[in-house]
Amino acid sequence: MAFEADTIKVFLDELASDSPAPGGGSVAALGGALGAALVSMVSNLTIGKEKYRENWAAMEEIAQESERLRGEFVRLMNEDTESFNVFMSAMKMPRDTDEQKAARGSALADAAKGATEVPLSTLEKCAEMACLASRAVSLGNPNTASDAGSAVLLAEAAGKGAAYNVRINLPGIKDEIYAAEARRRMASALDRIAKSSGEAERSMDKILG
Repeated sequence: MAFEADTIKVFLDELASDSPAPGGGSVAALGGALGAALVSMVSNLTIGKEKYRENWAAMEEIAQESERLRGEFVRLMNEDTESFNVFMSAMKMPRDTDEQKAARGSALADAAKGATEVPLSTLEKCAEMACLASRAVSLGNPNTASDAGSAVLLAEAAGKGAAYNVRINLPGIKDEIYAAEARRRMASALDRIAKSSGEAERSMDKILG
């Protein structure tokens, strides 16, 4: 499914329906994409403005990264729903014989990892985006500070939403080494988001008073 081809109304109608997917994971990725787009906007409203010439190079770099992340988040929106569908397909596999039970168990284990890895990737991208948005707050056109600040908030909310999706899937993973590494990655990304959010808040206070 390519959500980027839908209108906002179509996506929201599907989200509001009794279908379990798309759900919170795809919404987290969408929040990340919206934040990345805001960072690109702030960059484009800074680059070329003579008053902020000294920040053009930095903002050009930020714009390139935010556009890369925007594309990654759109991909993750789709992958989150696809991974859920794979998990549901594994759940429906027959389990009448020992061979079928073994095949189903293996498929469920792989699907559980996939359902965890996608929101974990979303969370890590949110950490990258929070850092970019925080830099955009301090280096961007001050008239767009509220936009850059909103991007930071989107990164924070989307990251926490993605983390919830990681946590709800972790109990289904039997690979303890993978589960431990997933928890480490999750904690690291959340810490980075919190750090960027704090830096952005301090910059916002200076700009907005």
